[in-house]
Order: sequence, then structure tokens, then C-alpha cells
Amino acid sequence: MKITILAVGKVKEPFYREAVGEFTKRLSRYCRLEIIEVADEKTPDGASAAAERQILEKEGARLAKHLKDDAWVCALAINGKMMDSQKFSGKLEQLGVSGVSHVQFVIGGSLGLSEPVLRRADFKLSFSEMTFPHQLMRVILLEQIYRGYRIMMKEPYHK
Repeated sequence: MKITILAVGKVKEPFYREAVGEFTKRLSRYCRLEIIEVADEKTPDGASAAAERQILEKEGARLAKHLKDDAWVCALAINGKMMDSQKFSGKLEQLGVSGVSHVQFVIGGSLGLSEPVLRRADFKLSFSEMTFPHQLMRVILLEQIYRGYRIMMKEPYHK
């Protein structure tokens, strides 16, 4: 299976880059992983609702260029469905068994994801009601994908 992480913004901090690199290496045993970054827009302090909408639209248009018609798209959204690691692993396994060959996970910027991107998603996933920096969210997502494959393959992994 090919898994694409489509994310707004770059991973800047070295410790996040190291973690992304480590999970990228670990996942190479299980899937073909691709990470695509699109430019983020700077959100000024006290931005109006209209300015925030424009930012979401610009970032959303950049993301939409990379969304594939034949991919199963999962948007990370605070109002998405929450699931534990076992269920997440089961979802990945079910997708593979049903013939899905490409899964795209979409991580928005500081304002989230635009409505068109959310509408395109086949599934909306939430990791928490809390807000996380998008750079950290990328690490968390990669770790959960790795954990999901370990569970699927019945291989040990710490709990």
C-alpha cells in the first residue's frame, strides 16, 4: 500500500525532523510512504474571520492539487471520529483487504482544513479534542501508522 502524508507547512525543528525520519525508516518495511508539504500562509494576530477564510482557501487549494481521485483520503480534523490504536490498525487492514492501494492523510495548518478538502475526505479522523502543532501531529500520525502495521502483523510493540 502507498501512504501519503499531505501536510501544510514544513517540519522545522530538528527533533521533529529526526522523529519523522525514524518513523519513515521504520515504515519502509510495511508500505511505500510519501510526504508532501505545501506552503502555509502566515496568520496575523487578530486576523478577521474573512482573512482566516482566505488563508484556509489558499492552503486548501494547494492541498487539493495533490489529492488523487483514486486515493482514499483521510482528513485529520478535530471533529472527526476518534478511535483507539487497535481500531485504527483494523481500518488500515480493512482498506488494504478491500483493494485500496493508496491512502492519503491530510494535515492542515494552524487554522485546520478548508471545507472543500474536508468534503473530499472519505473519512475524518481526530486524535484528540486538544489542538496540536501540525509538526507534532505529523510525528503522532506516523507513529500511529507504524503502530497500526505492527498490530496488523501481530508484531510486538510497546503499549
